[in-house]
Order: sequence, then C-alpha cells, then structure tokens
Amino acid sequence: MTRLPITPESTTDEAVDVVRQWVDAEVPAAWRSAAAEGAAALRAVRSQADYRQWYPTFADSGLVAPTWLPEHGGLGITNDVARAIEKILAPLRLARLNPLGLNNAAAALFSHGTEEQRLRFLPPIVRNEEKWCQLFSEPGAGSDLASLATRALRDGDDWVITGQKVWTTWADEADFAILLARTDPDAPKHKGITYFLLDMHQPGVEVRPLRQITGEAEFNEVFLDGALVPDAQRVGDVNDGWRVSASTLSSERQMVSGSGSGGMGRLGGSSAQRLITLAQETGRWIDPVVRNKVMRLWAQEQIRGWTNARVRAALSAGQSPGAASSIGKVHQATLNQQIQDLMVDILGTTAIAWEATDDPDALPRDVAGMMRSLANGTEGGTTDINKNILGERVLGLPKEPDPWKGKPWREIPRS
Repeated sequence: MTRLPITPESTTDEAVDVVRQWVDAEVPAAWRSAAAEGAAALRAVRSQADYRQWYPTFADSGLVAPTWLPEHGGLGITNDVARAIEKILAPLRLARLNPLGLNNAAAALFSHGTEEQRLRFLPPIVRNEEKWCQLFSEPGAGSDLASLATRALRDGDDWVITGQKVWTTWADEADFAILLARTDPDAPKHKGITYFLLDMHQPGVEVRPLRQITGEAEFNEVFLDGALVPDAQRVGDVNDGWRVSASTLSSERQMVSGSGSGGMGRLGGSSAQRLITLAQETGRWIDPVVRNKVMRLWAQEQIRGWTNARVRAALSAGQSPGAASSIGKVHQATLNQQIQDLMVDILGTTAIAWEATDDPDALPRDVAGMMRSLANGTEGGTTDINKNILGERVLGLPKEPDPWKGKPWREIPRS
C-alpha cells in the first residue's frame, strides 16, 4: 500500500472517505471488530508481534504523522483535517510506535534541525525503522538537568562523547539517541551544553538494564566512552543545546501527560473507563462510595483530556505549549496514580496474591499498572520541578534563589 491520495488541497470529507476506504481494505477485520469491544478483546486477537509486522502498512499510508510533509513521512494536511481523520482512527487503537522519535526527537528537528537532518531522520522514525531513546538524565543531574557532566570534545568533523546517562527508556532497543553533552565547562551551566544525535550501535556505547518493581527493564543506564557523533548530527548551534532541549522537554511532558503518542501505555495502567468496567465486573459498583470515587476520577480524566486538547491546538497553530505542558504533566502524574490505586483496591485480594508461575506476564495487568504508575511523579521532569515552572511562568512567583547563577559550570558543586 502506498501513500494515501490525500493532499493539502483535499477537503475534510474527501480525506475522511479515503481513510474509511483504507481502514476497510488494510486494517484486518478481526482487529476492527475486537477494537469495538475494548482493549482486552483487541489484545486477544492482535499480538504485539502482529502489530509490528503490520505497522509498515500504517506508516506507508502517511497516517502516522499526517500533518508532516510527505517528504518527512506524512501527508502535509491541515490540523483540522488531521483531527477529522483521527476520529476515524482512534476507535481502532492504532498506537504510534517509536514515541520518543515521533515526539522528542522530531520536536527538536522541527524547531532547530536542518532540512537535511529532517529528511534523513524523520521518515525512518515514522516507519519505526530506527528507534530512538533520550540521553539526558545523569546520576548527578536529574531534576537539575543543566548540571550534566557528560563531555563532548571536538575532534575534526566529529565529537567525542564521554560520560554516563541513566533512566534511559528503551535504550536497549534504540538505534539512535538524542543526547545533551557539555561542550564548554567554563560557561554557566545552561550555556555550555550542545544537542546531538547519537548512533547507539557503535563502540563506546554500553547499555545496562535497570530492573523495575514490575520485573521489566524498561529503563537503562548508558555508559559512553569515546563514542563519536559527526558534527552533521549536531542540532542547533554549539553551546545552545539547552534552548534546543526545551522543545524536547516540552514534548516529553505532553507525552507523559497522555497528550502525545505515548498514551496510557507510557504512563502505566488503564484508564478511568476501566475502573467503571472493573467495578461492575467485581460487584463493587453497587457501593455508592465506590461509585463516587470512580466517577470523581473519571471526571478528572475528562478534564485532563480537554487540557491536552488545548495543548495540541496550540501546537497545531504553531505556538509553543510552554507551561501548559507542565499543567498536564502535574495533573496526570497524580491522577494516574489515583486511578491505579483505586484499581487494585477494587480488585481486593486478587491484587495482593496470585498463583506462582514462570510466565513473566503472570502479574495481573491492573497490578502491573499500579506498580508502573509509581514512576509518574519522576519521569518527564519531576512533579516538584514542574510545579516550579507553573509557579514562576504562570503565577508569576519569584524564582528560587540560585547563588551559583552565572558562575562557570566547573566551579559549581555537583553530587
């Protein structure tokens, strides 16, 4: 299947008709039927391997990122047409793979990259042929990311990278990484950082998994010892990486707030709608207290959706979401944890004991979701950091005092 015959000149009705025909022709009938019954029914007929094998059909259509230009892997259509198309696709639960490429890497490439870089990297991102991770956080630079110590030294047309990164999601699967490294230790900490695109498959890159409470190893630590990045894979100017990273960090906050392509799978656990279904299945729905708790969270989730819609609308209009992405992130971190906590409360004893087995997927899905949600207050920028952003940029409160402001990075104490 080639790219759909939808152009910037197509009307909304024309585009919707083409997409409906594509769905009937290319999305397996069993998937369409199961999707109408819910996520559990869909998982029963569509394995992850099945979906990955079919995914090139989705990517080749141009529907993965339809507002991107055709040469970047999209259709070049307007946001209004894209929203109409998404209403057709959303019930089918066609997840976008490679979310760190589609969200984090793409945001920087669109805002600060060259057209040559966009043509090189965006189409493989859309097709999920080159997976991405993000090498930002370090053992001594998490919440205070600008204090990072990983060094990049110029050597002709290359940069030599040495340092350590941590909490890197999907680094074990990644082909490329967006990387922040210090290029001028004599500049203030925000001024001496440069943004790079690093090939993960090279000598000098070592990935070690970090086992989570759920038994998975979604996060990793990455050791860089003389890894090379061509200068052609530098995004933005030398020592201007902090400004470039703002687009990535904002996009990441949107993703972990549920407004990006990561969705609930990135956050861990099921939605508030699952609470309603679970309460009905377990007989707890007859308890008015349980119903009240469930519907409070359901209402909060609707508010989150509207907030995220406003963020997407701002992005569609070419505006920066700014602090609005922090609002969604702070709200969703707490909300998702409350939803998952109530989920296991409704499950009762099923949530604290289950039959022992060698099956790694034996952990009940709702329990795994609750455990995974514990990270929500940390990933994508801690809740406390995002509250600082809201206080300073939305409420106009004074910034926290910084006795080291303007000092060279090498003079600043670090953990």
